[in-house]
Amino acid sequence: MRVEPFRGYRYNPARVPDLSAVLAPPYDQIDEAIQAELYARDPWNVVRITYGREEPGDDGGQNKYLRARAYLDRWIAEGILVRDAEPALYPYHQTYRIGAETVTRRGFIALGALAEYAEGVVLPHERTHAAPKADRLRLLETTGADTGLLFMLTSDPAGELLAATAPTPPPLVEARDRRGELHQLWRLTDRAAIARVQTLMAGRRVIIADGHHRYETALEYRRRTPGADLKLTAMFTLEAPGLTILPNHRLLHNVEGFALASLLARAERWFEVECCTLLADPVMEAAALLSALDSHVRSGRVAIAVVAGAEDPGHLLTLRPEAFDRIPWPTGTSRPWRRLAVSILHEGLLKPVLGITEEILHRKTHVDYTSDAAEAVTLVRKGSYQGGFLIPPTAPEELQEVVRAGELLPQKSTHFYPKLLDGLVFFRLGDTTGAAA
Repeated sequence: MRVEPFRGYRYNPARVPDLSAVLAPPYDQIDEAIQAELYARDPWNVVRITYGREEPGDDGGQNKYLRARAYLDRWIAEGILVRDAEPALYPYHQTYRIGAETVTRRGFIALGALAEYAEGVVLPHERTHAAPKADRLRLLETTGADTGLLFMLTSDPAGELLAATAPTPPPLVEARDRRGELHQLWRLTDRAAIARVQTLMAGRRVIIADGHHRYETALEYRRRTPGADLKLTAMFTLEAPGLTILPNHRLLHNVEGFALASLLARAERWFEVECCTLLADPVMEAAALLSALDSHVRSGRVAIAVVAGAEDPGHLLTLRPEAFDRIPWPTGTSRPWRRLAVSILHEGLLKPVLGITEEILHRKTHVDYTSDAAEAVTLVRKGSYQGGFLIPPTAPEELQEVVRAGELLPQKSTHFYPKLLDGLVFFRLGDTTGAAA
């Protein structure tokens, strides 16, 4: 993949000393409550540009895009946002806690050259939907600014990219996200160092971790705007520490005739069913169920946990080895795809037992998602949902094997943690990468 340095726009620390107050999660992680919180946090919060809200009197929604452009132009004119003097790559580190461990994910931000999926350079792992792409395209066309980072992965087994983008302290930017995780940004302007990174990236294939809608929006914008062939990209490596993929657990609602006893009875044709201990504390129960799932993974078997009702204990459903080939797998799917826990859940339980088809999943009428197992168990025990399925995460090796074979993962297979922050640095589409621009 070709990458280019750029003269990024950033918040001016002389005008905006508390950067944590002005940055925001990606648009697809923002609901109405979070949007309102970000609006209230600071009048210069980037959410006003990246995911502005509707206001009374708006005609058809176009006004929010025009307001985003007005905010952007005004903040640049007033010196709230300033443009760096030299083209740069921007090393980007995220330090966070996962369980009892503190880890750092290290990558860098650059402009990445766009390529159609058929070219085999940029590999997707999930399907997209029309509405989010239409929203992102209107924002892009109206503001002329590329403010949303793609989260890309590439293989770097020898650690050469990490070494080539190792920053020199202190960081240019330090901020914390809504969960308190630390985000740090540096600037790399040395031409020899940039050339080294470009050489290392040349010819590499990359996998989209997060940002499929933004990437396909950029492709559509390029079709409409010849020469617009670069996209703001954060690049991380598959092998380095800090690549945390959480599962998206499933929560059921409005499923006609749902009953735990019936589910377990029908599951027995392919799964071993084991009753677990009902704990008074749903947080402890979730931890116990996750521990059991992890134990099965380490033994080479796939299990799924199911909880339902306030008084019924949780159950582990472990796929029997001899039943693997009996599941009615979609035609053309590979064995690595079928071994994914989320594939086994969809094809071995949701579809044949509960009648939840791909069409129903796309309509979002019966299944919600959360990466927080404790939240899932708590909501089910409170009666907010009929039931919940907890699954083990997709491993980086599984992701890579399936995607490099040209397959897409089932819907909502991955939750990369932590999310990237919008507002650290961005690019205006009319700008060039040259220092004199």
